[in-house]
Amino acid sequence: MSKAEKKLIRKNFREACFKRDKFSCVMCPFTSAVLKDEVELDAHHITDRNLLPNGGYVKENGISLCEDCHLKAEIFHSTGTAYFGFSPEDLYKKINSSLELATKASERL
Repeated sequence: MSKAEKKLIRKNFREACFKRDKFSCVMCPFTSAVLKDEVELDAHHITDRNLLPNGGYVKENGISLCEDCHLKAEIFHSTGTAYFGFSPEDLYKKINSSLELATKASERL
């Protein structure tokens, strides 16, 4: 896969997550709604992209988070212990998804 193809896949992943999440942080929507134009969002892979088929670049495995919430979510990936309310299961619930749905969607890429 070329660099340009990878870049497009990542771009489409981010856009799909942001659109579904109404361009707001899912974990602190009040703050994001109020400061929407001032808050930079990131599309966080709920399950590490290396653990899913085709890199897990599907909206079923992504969630829109502000910088502070993204740091909390990343704790699980680096330590294996989730910040309260930021476990993969918690994040999947917030977007009405699951590891199973993310895996199936990733297989279709």
